[in-house]
Amino acid sequence: MSTPPAGAATTGGTPSALAEPTARVGVWWTTLVALANLGLWMGYFGPLQVLLPNQAQAIDPAGKTTFLAVATGAGALVAVVVNPVAGALSDRTTSRFGRRRPWALGGALLGAAGLGALAGGTTLLAVVVGWCVAQAGLNILQAAVTAAVPDQVPVVQRATVSGWISVPQSLGVVLGVLVVTLLVTGNAPGYLVTAALVVALTLPFVLASPDPRLRPEDRPAWSWRSFVARFWLSPRAHPDFAWAFATRFLVQLGNALATLYLLFYLRDEVRYEQLFPGAKAEDGLLLVILVYVAVTVVATVVGGVVSDRSGRRKRSVVVSGLVMAVPGVTLAFWPTWPVVLGSAAVLGLGFGVYMSVDQALITQVLPTAADRGRDLGIINIANSAPQVLGPVVAAPLVSTFGGYPTLYLAVAVVTVAGSVLVRNIKGVP
Repeated sequence: MSTPPAGAATTGGTPSALAEPTARVGVWWTTLVALANLGLWMGYFGPLQVLLPNQAQAIDPAGKTTFLAVATGAGALVAVVVNPVAGALSDRTTSRFGRRRPWALGGALLGAAGLGALAGGTTLLAVVVGWCVAQAGLNILQAAVTAAVPDQVPVVQRATVSGWISVPQSLGVVLGVLVVTLLVTGNAPGYLVTAALVVALTLPFVLASPDPRLRPEDRPAWSWRSFVARFWLSPRAHPDFAWAFATRFLVQLGNALATLYLLFYLRDEVRYEQLFPGAKAEDGLLLVILVYVAVTVVATVVGGVVSDRSGRRKRSVVVSGLVMAVPGVTLAFWPTWPVVLGSAAVLGLGFGVYMSVDQALITQVLPTAADRGRDLGIINIANSAPQVLGPVVAAPLVSTFGGYPTLYLAVAVVTVAGSVLVRNIKGVP
């Protein structure tokens, strides 16, 4: 674990751990980070898309929507706190193994422990506690892996690398669902296999990825007051960072609203099991995800390459957001199986471009190199906070204010709003 760092040269007396990278990273490094991301997103989406909804239905069939909203909302609230704190602590870590890798390993193990606990959950309290532990661990892992990109990858390569690294996010959705629907049967085995995969896919990154060590003398002096105060970044002092946060928050809120009840939507609105006697709604969900992922993978890679060559990030974010809003309208008015498949393809096109370009854009508006982990942890609140707000908004929309049509129209409105806000960023073309 003492391999010298790739792409993190010392310049002008700046410690290597804090220097802006200049050397391009290769396929090996990108593969290691991609594998860790694959385990991370399988840990998120296998439970979110299948295991938690089925657990909610088994424990409380009548109150399944509220049950799921409480469990996922509580876990997301934990994520909001843990991700930036873990990122900030990793910024200060002086381990001989580097700043990010110890946190990645610890996060993977804690996340696996939470998933293992969920395997035996038979009450709402047990599910909430297990998912909160899993979210804490997975967010520690995410904070470490996300910070590795600006640590190691130069700006001119970031959209391309972000595109390849984002592919596992899409694959994590389909593989996570595939594992818990086809490869194993039952919720308990699904959780246990997912837990093992999170650890196994993170280990190559922990063991072989370069990670420059921060020397103790280069670490800022410690105080609790200054540590807490550093989590506030003034929008006036850092407007581009604030607009990037707002953009991601709204787009991810749209995504949270769209996916929370997707299994229930197929079962109750599209009536998949009546259309195809003998089939389960989970089978339909897997087909939807396969279509979505196939389009997303291509769009992510191509979008990243095009963005790096043109250098223009904002235009791609705006267009991708408008494309992602289209499925919200189609799902609201036409709850039919062919429309669901077509909507999945359109959503994959928009989200694929968005994932590659938005991540590269955000790394260009980070306030300081010394606080990359903290700043990306704050940005990751824009991923986690919508998971808290999403259930609060989605549950009453579905149960009281018009049902699924209202929910998916809200998805379209929120996504368009988020994509347009990116135009306010001034420091990135």
